[in-house]
Formats: sequence, C-alpha cells, structure tokens
Amino acid sequence: MDIEPAKGKLGILLPGLGAVSTTFIAGVMRIRKGISKPYGSVSQMQTIRLGGRDEKRHPLIRDFVPLADLNDIEFAAWDPFEDNAYEAAVKAKVLDMRDLEDVRKEMEKIKPMKAVFDRNFVRNIDGKHVKKGKNKLELAEQLREDIRRFRKGKKLARLVTVWCGSTEVHMERKPVHETIESFEKGLRENSEHISPSMIYAYASIMEGVPYANGAPHLTTDIPALEELAVSKGVAISGKDFKTGQTLLKTVLAPGLKARMLGVKGWFSTNILGNRDGLVLDDPGSFRSKEISKKSALEFIFQPELYPDLYKDAYHKVRINYYPPKGDEKEGWDNIDIFGWLGYPMQIKINFLCRDSILAAPIVLDLALFMDLSQRAGLKGTQEWLSFYYKAPMHSPDVYPEHDLFIQHAKLKNTLRRMMGEEFITHLGLKYYGVEE
Repeated sequence: MDIEPAKGKLGILLPGLGAVSTTFIAGVMRIRKGISKPYGSVSQMQTIRLGGRDEKRHPLIRDFVPLADLNDIEFAAWDPFEDNAYEAAVKAKVLDMRDLEDVRKEMEKIKPMKAVFDRNFVRNIDGKHVKKGKNKLELAEQLREDIRRFRKGKKLARLVTVWCGSTEVHMERKPVHETIESFEKGLRENSEHISPSMIYAYASIMEGVPYANGAPHLTTDIPALEELAVSKGVAISGKDFKTGQTLLKTVLAPGLKARMLGVKGWFSTNILGNRDGLVLDDPGSFRSKEISKKSALEFIFQPELYPDLYKDAYHKVRINYYPPKGDEKEGWDNIDIFGWLGYPMQIKINFLCRDSILAAPIVLDLALFMDLSQRAGLKGTQEWLSFYYKAPMHSPDVYPEHDLFIQHAKLKNTLRRMMGEEFITHLGLKYYGVEE
C-alpha cells in the first residue's frame, strides 16, 4: 500500500475546548518537552509483533508506520466559551497546577474560535462565544473559513478534526440525512434535524479534513455524510470514546463469553461531576450516551446464538451528575453470572477513574491514525479504529465488532497490511513441525 510520508505540520482541530481537549493539549506539550511520557497511547508506547515469535521483531508502532511526529502538531479549537486553553484547563480541574504551569505560555496562545452552538442539542450549558448566520449552510461556510485560516496561518500540510465537545441530544435518522442533496437543502433551510456536530463534520469533509467523532450522538453515521466522505476521499470514524466503564465491559464480557459463563444481569452506574456530567444530566443527551453504552454487551454476547446464556440478560445503565466528583468519575458494576449446573455467582467492580486522563491518549491516537488513513488513501468509515469507540461505525452489511481483543487484532493487522507485513493468525503450527 502506498502511503504518503508524514511531511510538514499536522493541524488538529478540536470542537470543544473543555476537560478532554485541554488535558490532551497539555499532555502533548509536556511530552514534547520531555517532562512526561505518553502513557495510555497505543500509537506511542505499544509494540507490534512482525512475523513469527521466533523472529523476535517487535518494533514500536510509532517506528513501524509513518505517523506524524508530536513536534509537528499544531492545535486549534472551537468553543462556546472564550477561555483560552490554559484558562479552560484550570477550570476543568483535571491536571494539577504544577503540571499546567510548565506549559502555561503555550496553552495561553490557543484561543478558541467561535463555536457553532444550539441549545436545542445541548441544553444544560449556554455559552455566548458563538457564530451567527442566516442559515446553517452559512455557519458551515464560516467553519470552512476557520479551517482554511488555520491551515494557512500555521502553514499546515494536513489537518484532522476530533470532536471533543459535549454530547448532543439523541436523534434518529430523518429524510434530510439520506443524501448529500437533501442534507445541503436542510442546511439552507435550517432543518431542525441537522445538529452542530453535523455542521462541523460537513465543513471538515468539504475541506478534505478527516473527522473523528468522540461523542455518542448522530453525526457522520448518516448516509449523506458517509457518501460525502467517500466522494471527497476523506476518512471518518466514530463514535464515542471508549474510556472507563465501557472499556472494562469490553474486556470482561469477552472473557465470560469465551468460558461460556452465563449472565443474568449487568447493572452499571456512573458518578461524574465535570461539564460532561452536567450535559448528561439532561435526559436527551443521556439517551445518546445510554444507547452507546448499552450496545456493546448485546453484540459481544450474541444472545441469538447463545440464548441459554444471554437471551434474558438484564442490562441497566445510569449516569448521575454529582459536582464534587469533578473529572474523577466513579463507575460501579454489579454483574450476576452463572456457571456449571446454573449455580449463581457475582462480580462487583468499583472503577475510580479519571475521565479525561483516559480520553486524552485516545484523542492523540485517533488524530495520528486518521491522518495515517488519509495518507494511505483509505476513505470513508475506518472500522479498523473501532478499538477506540463505544459504538463503532461499521458497514451496514455487518454487525459492529465490540470485543476489545478482536478490535485490537484488527487494528494491528491493518497496520501490518499497510506496511506489507503478514497478518498474525496465532496458529503457530510451524513450532510443532506442521506446515501452515
């Protein structure tokens, strides 16, 4: 596969300059200064096996595939609040002040552009730093001009957009989403079914910029934008960063299924106090998140294939806004399982995690891998990046893959294919004198 080299600067556009974005930006800046390491980043810290185990080839992924160098990254963001990246990070209260002070001057230079914002889609916050236009098409044109200005001003070779904004209210597909013609007509006519995130995605794709959706709402997973991405030769992926509780579900559920242990019920609740928690306190936004968080177990367990084990499993998800928690999210899971002869057992998990600390390396990996996809000529939905998402986009002809270990194998095999290496099957027959 021919891959264009990662020459020049890569611009990362971030709709939303809140806890996740500022934690990501500060982290990359600290890593570039050599005062922190990229913990949690697969692209930066993980190796990839090449060939047989006896060949002992295990390069770092960043040394194996041509990724953009962290020193070549420039940042820009949109946000409905005027705070610069440093001010926003201080208010988010994710990172200690001593860690922010090391990169304060650089972060203060990142001032958000006015956002496309609509309280009909995010009801529990109300910023004033927003764009105005006669219709949504004009708002999209303003975003496109922002992208062009950023590209020219920083002399960028390439760009990527990663949505790090708030979760919008749940919305079902409508006729306006079916074709690019109906979608652009909806932009001109201010359709109530076109959300701000869709406007960001449209503007990015029209400018040839890959788009990754880090939230659970409907955005690029509509026929109109999927069609546009393919026609423009642009990579898209989503949706909803797989961080805390769902990450553990996609680790534990495949293990239970592998051992044919049944599940009677899985109760999950979250306590979260940051801006994301406030937004999710609205039932409409919570509905988007609930669907995303609940989808994984059904596809992993495949109750239609294993009705005795999973057909009647009860799955409940709750998110509770609790301001004192801030970004230090707490996830509780109670899992009622059964084994031999139907005897019951329980698993209880209390995950005291940090939401933005888990999300920041995902933003980095997605930005670098989406840029890689674009340079490799991989247009449209990048299912190989399902590893990073709660509700991964996929071809309509197949079911989405949620098993973290299968997703991980898919990611690494895609990288191997890009570089002309053999897939790893783990058969290992040659070690037993059998030809593979």
